[in-house]
Amino acid sequence: MKSFRQFSAEAYDKDVMGSSQIRKQGEGGRVGADRRKTEAEKRRTKLGPGGTRVPAKSYKPRKDIGTQRQASTRLQQPEKERGAADVKARAAAAAKEERKKAAQARIAAKKAGKPAPTAQKTKSKDAEKEGTKLLSKKGTTQKKTGEKIERTTSRQYTRDEKKRMVRAGKRLQKDLQKGVDRPASHYQP
Repeated sequence: MKSFRQFSAEAYDKDVMGSSQIRKQGEGGRVGADRRKTEAEKRRTKLGPGGTRVPAKSYKPRKDIGTQRQASTRLQQPEKERGAADVKARAAAAAKEERKKAAQARIAAKKAGKPAPTAQKTKSKDAEKEGTKLLSKKGTTQKKTGEKIERTTSRQYTRDEKKRMVRAGKRLQKDLQKGVDRPASHYQP
């Protein structure tokens, strides 16, 4: 009885056996076969001569066929230096340690018969004020709510008056183009 190695040596060509996949070099240095559809397979069509439908033309081949793309263009590069990931872990450990100390202090106070110490929590309003103070730029003053802002320029015309004036101007322009002669009082808004 033949072993598998003997059988395969007789049955298959040595060149084919060495490679797990047969790769064909595409035209223009392309790696692998051209996977574009044939004219018969294409679904996109355009209007041809005599009202017929013809397959739409193929896309142009890319200019960078056959060249290796850099890893920096393909893969996301690290934004922080090495070891920056453990900063989060250290912060979490510190927070855990703080909670542990607070719990121990509460237990000790309970055993002594004293009220548990409470940490001073900031109220949301205070936190919001502090946040706005930090976010505000230097030198700018906070405007009080409800303070009326005065205009530096005075309004001369209302919205409706402005509309009437614009329409009158358009009428005048149209009449000048047509060559119609009317008195000026006709265009007064």
